[in-house]
Amino acid sequence: MLEEQQPANMRSFLVVWLGQLVSTIGSNMTSFAIEIWAWEITGKATTLTLVGFFSLLPSIIITPISGVIVDRFNRKFLMMVGDTVAVFCTIIILLLHLTNNLQIWHFYLTGAIVGTFNQFQSLAFESSVSLMIPQQHYTRASSLGFLSGYGSQIIAPALAGYLYTVIGFSGIWLIDICSFATAISSLFLVSIPQTPPKNNENIVNIWQDLGVGWRYIITHKSLLALLLVNLLFWLPHDIGNSLYTPMILSKTNNNTLVLGSLASAAGFGGVAGAIIVSIWGGFKRKINGVLLGMIGAGISKIVFGLGRTAWVWIPAQFCSSLNFPLNGSSDTAIWLAKVPSNVQGRVFAARSLLLQIASAVGYLIAGPLADRLFTPALQSGGVLGRMFGGLLGTGTGAGIALLYVICAVCMLLVGLLGFFVPVLWEQD
Repeated sequence: MLEEQQPANMRSFLVVWLGQLVSTIGSNMTSFAIEIWAWEITGKATTLTLVGFFSLLPSIIITPISGVIVDRFNRKFLMMVGDTVAVFCTIIILLLHLTNNLQIWHFYLTGAIVGTFNQFQSLAFESSVSLMIPQQHYTRASSLGFLSGYGSQIIAPALAGYLYTVIGFSGIWLIDICSFATAISSLFLVSIPQTPPKNNENIVNIWQDLGVGWRYIITHKSLLALLLVNLLFWLPHDIGNSLYTPMILSKTNNNTLVLGSLASAAGFGGVAGAIIVSIWGGFKRKINGVLLGMIGAGISKIVFGLGRTAWVWIPAQFCSSLNFPLNGSSDTAIWLAKVPSNVQGRVFAARSLLLQIASAVGYLIAGPLADRLFTPALQSGGVLGRMFGGLLGTGTGAGIALLYVICAVCMLLVGLLGFFVPVLWEQD
């Protein structure tokens, strides 16, 4: 049964947003604990990057049909299903740990399952935003999404770092279970509008409808150009981002305090950026926000990759995260404004599919590039040692840092070149 259309306001959005904030804090705490646990066992960057890859792989397969399902079925129900599946997978991991049967591949499998249903959950929420709030608040609502993500980074690493020694791995997973319960409960408190299907839409037509999102993007050249620019930006970003944890741990002799401090710095930067955008509302021409956010992130990450101490990493990480709410909220506002609500699920799914493929490729190649190419090449006496040793050093983690800097330079170039692509400026 369809939810009745309600007047657009921020109340329902804020209730769901608060539930997701609590859930995100719990999830980030477990992610922090998983990364430390996996690195201590294997000491390989590939191990950590494969967790991200397997989380994305199944959702890539399901993405084409997910957009059609989100446009045709109850979005509130789909969001609840996504959170419920995540709870069950968390419980399974907890039981495996308590019985001393937990292994790395269990994270690959559960990550794949959760990633699949998260695709429905996130797409359903994203497609509901334009129906829950007035258009003038699109950028602010998007910035609140970043506030939730980055805000959790302030709290989660500090909590996880402290509680890991007090209540252990199992205690952190119990907190995550409770956080998911909060997110599900918040959905019971609100009515999420649903776009009524057209009279000629039925289940049989789903298979004919799979290409609607992609055809819509192709026929709107400015959106296609925006998508291509995003692909070129997020591919190097995800390669570098997947190497962030092993780079810091290898350079600091597994100092989890430094890693947690950097995560908190990223959280503070993201929250500051989200608050600024939420109050300000962003550039009138949203494409300015997209490209300037890319440029700022690229410059900050170059400094971060070149740094060798926390005194450089912490401010660079803060400045990097400061840019992403501007970039992301501007990008989201463009898509929400230019795509009709009755096809947003399919269009956003097509967009999400390509971005996920880029991320999956990044996660898949990042580990082998770091472990087999850049790390040995930048060791003392390595091929790249003489060329970059003076800049990055030749110790543990130097090779990963070089790859990280190369990715950051690519991000910067994409943002700069975007100002010279005329079709991008047809967004407004």
